[in-house]
Amino acid sequence: MPAKGQDTMQTSHFLAQLIGPMLLVIGLGMLINRDGYRAMAKEFLASRALIYIAGLLALVPGLAVVLTHNVWAADWRAIITLLGWLAVIGGAFRILFPQEVTRLGSRMIANPLHLTVGGAVTLILGAILSYYGYVR
Repeated sequence: MPAKGQDTMQTSHFLAQLIGPMLLVIGLGMLINRDGYRAMAKEFLASRALIYIAGLLALVPGLAVVLTHNVWAADWRAIITLLGWLAVIGGAFRILFPQEVTRLGSRMIANPLHLTVGGAVTLILGAILSYYGYVR
């Protein structure tokens, strides 16, 4: 039976392999197709039903990450834990306050810089997790 630390590291690598490429693709999409992402965000924000479903789709995997990987080490694994907690908080916020999501989201997409910065941060996080998940 593997040691507890070894189990945690296996979980970390698995989650990095799962989340890293997803964030890479999303970040690239946000940077390459800014107008398309802005239009998609406007459509999303116009539907409280979609906001609610997105809340569920963030809350459940966020809880799964937090329950299996609540690691606050001073290394790359904390990124996974932080993303899990952000998914839990963001999912709950979408479910509880869809009107606020619409208000805040509309303000964010009004500024083109927000999408560019968001895409760059997403791309960088995806690159870091992909590196630790596949290369290292």
